[in-house]
Amino acid sequence: MPKPTPGGPRAGEPARAHALAALRQAILSGDVAPGQRLVEEELAGVFGVTRQSLRAALLDLTAEGLVERIPNRGARVRVVSTDEAVAITECRMALEMLCAAKAAQRITDEEATGLRELGAQLKRAVAAADPVKYSELNRELHRRVGAISGQAVAVGLLERLRAQLVRHQFQLAQRPGRPDQSLPEHLAIIDTVAGRRPADAATAINRHLNSVIEALRAVGETSADHEISGMSDAAAAASDIPENQQVARSVITSD
Repeated sequence: MPKPTPGGPRAGEPARAHALAALRQAILSGDVAPGQRLVEEELAGVFGVTRQSLRAALLDLTAEGLVERIPNRGARVRVVSTDEAVAITECRMALEMLCAAKAAQRITDEEATGLRELGAQLKRAVAAADPVKYSELNRELHRRVGAISGQAVAVGLLERLRAQLVRHQFQLAQRPGRPDQSLPEHLAIIDTVAGRRPADAATAINRHLNSVIEALRAVGETSADHEISGMSDAAAAASDIPENQQVARSVITSD
């Protein structure tokens, strides 16, 4: 979470937009955990905005599905069940297949070279058993394919969907052997996009995200609920100082 902003609190539309962007990014990166309470007064101080501006930002995030209002308890980062995570990933699949196919049609020689180098870096990260680096490169691959595709609407929707999956992404990142399993899937995406094969690129995404869905289901609803219960208790205990409760962003991977 950012440090408190010096000076008086900002108000109005610019303040709402600032708080919205900052809190959305904190959720997306995992700086605030699913289930963690969002205390208006303290977050307003952190972001340097009025409580009214902060409340408006929370309403926007509630509409996006990132925040939920709990009667008599205020707002918290929304908890997504395993079944819903699977449904979100199925939606994500359609959008990412579109982006991969479009990227394969639009990619330049320079961008193709960059993707292949990214693939080499992914291989080195797995060989070095460096999950932090692998996670960073993983996110960069999905981001870059989206950027190459030129599908701004799809990319925006994907950002919102991924933000809702932070807890499940964290669990998958901790799953033994997951990088070894996902590496060839990511390399297939790179090969088909860089090779300008749109249909094959869409198929590679389909296979990869079906693998993600299988992994999500393997984690299981029971173990997921047990973990988030513990995370929520910890978040509630630290809710007086929101920035003290953090999920380490370095271990969160795209899938």
